[in-house]
Amino acid sequence: MAFDLSSWLPGAQQRVERLLADRMQTIATRTPMRLAEAMRYSLLDGGKRLRPVLCLAFADALGGGGAMADDGACALECIHTYSLIHDDLPSMDDDDLRRGRPTSHKAYGEALAILAGDALLTDAFTVIATGPDAELVTRARMASTLALAAGAGGMVGGQVLDIADDRPAAQDYLMQLHRLKTGALITAACQLGVLAAGGSEAALRAAARYGEDLGLAFQIADDLLDATASAEQLGKPAGADAAAGRFTFPAVVGLEASRRLAAELVERAKQAVQTVEPIAGPLAALADYSVERTR
Repeated sequence: MAFDLSSWLPGAQQRVERLLADRMQTIATRTPMRLAEAMRYSLLDGGKRLRPVLCLAFADALGGGGAMADDGACALECIHTYSLIHDDLPSMDDDDLRRGRPTSHKAYGEALAILAGDALLTDAFTVIATGPDAELVTRARMASTLALAAGAGGMVGGQVLDIADDRPAAQDYLMQLHRLKTGALITAACQLGVLAAGGSEAALRAAARYGEDLGLAFQIADDLLDATASAEQLGKPAGADAAAGRFTFPAVVGLEASRRLAAELVERAKQAVQTVEPIAGPLAALADYSVERTR
């Protein structure tokens, strides 16, 4: 029987929601009330939770990663949420809506939104690096992997390429940009699950290949949705990239070529993960989901 993602994914997402609520409750005990409220507003605002779900799915495929996988999943979503808060700021994408609600700076003001993002980024590393002595070597490697993916050579570097005034209308540039901006954190999510479960170096390489291809496919799908979906479907303004004069995959290579490229990347991702998941399950299904989703 084929794996049914539609029945599995809601449970995985609910698991992530419970973990995030628990970690946020701990963070709030040592945080000024208004800051904790702003952090909670964005962190616990739902969403696809793809990155933490991938982390947990890789750990589960390799026998489970316990608290280290749970903490890795939460740290990933803290960093992803910080990036969304900052992306929405007037100096960046200047968006008013996120998941159908006012963006953080619209709800709390620009200064507190920036600080909420800063706090989520920093506390992500408290979450991932804190644990029993026997786990600290693994947790240090997880923290290093996450930092590299989130920093100047990963997500932040990709964001800089994205806002460059001289950004060219070139497919190679888009590939580099999105392998950093979107793909790096998705790749790290897969690797963190392997590390937490004590997986082999071969499994870690397979996770990296899968994450790199899935991450790029996911971004192409985002570009396609931005070009074709309604604001109601997306929960934010549609056509924002085009309105900002930014080149997207559909704008550079066309809609059909973008769809073909995304499909090719998904197939490559599924092939890469066969060593970790010999019988197609959550990981193969999540690769398909990355391009079949409607928001």
